Amino acid sequence: MYLFEPSARPALTIAGDERMFPIRQVYCIGRNYADHAAEMGFEATPESPFYFLKPAECVTQKPVVPFAVGTQKLQHEVELVVALKSGGRGLTPEQAQVAIAGYAVGLDLTRRDLQIKNRDQGRPWEIGKVFDDAAPCSALHLVEDTGYLTEGPIELLINGETRQQGDLNQMIHDPVALICYLSTLQTLHAGDLIFTGTPAGVSDLQPGDRLTAKCAGVGEMSVTLSD
Repeated sequence: MYLFEPSARPALTIAGDERMFPIRQVYCIGRNYADHAAEMGFEATPESPFYFLKPAECVTQKPVVPFAVGTQKLQHEVELVVALKSGGRGLTPEQAQVAIAGYAVGLDLTRRDLQIKNRDQGRPWEIGKVFDDAAPCSALHLVEDTGYLTEGPIELLINGETRQQGDLNQMIHDPVALICYLSTLQTLHAGDLIFTGTPAGVSDLQPGDRLTAKCAGVGEMSVTLSD
């Protein structure tokens, strides 16, 4: 019995399937492509990856989302999203691969001015990453249909113009390695999503922009930013 009726669990549609994928936790990997690390002013190294979290409620499949409030520098980051059907602690690479339910393509929308301001002040910078509809995402494509994705093009178009372009094989840490690493720090669970990082080319967005994210194995997803 609850004090009030709890909200419905956030979930992703599954391509070609009537079932839904219930979202539990959303892990977002930072600077996992060397060219993106360089454009952000950092040197890419093969050290342990780092991550931040977005609430599951940030994930959206709406075709139109509002332009983020409180920012003068909203930016896009296109990413391969990995969904888990099982979890655990201290997973081996074999266990990590088996845990993958499927893949999607998503956007880590970022209030870059707020992120950088808080980072430079030594404060947590979730304010730059966490806001309404901050993680648009495509339908999930099950691994039985895609195979295990380790290479292939990933790109983002704004109003038909290519802004980001890369290949999944350019990730510093591939999805299996990311799952293994995360499982050394805390228990992973079925329903967890991992946004695996973005290639170079992040840029400013404007109200009215139409974003089209494309990724090998999972097709494309489009979203428009309203005023």
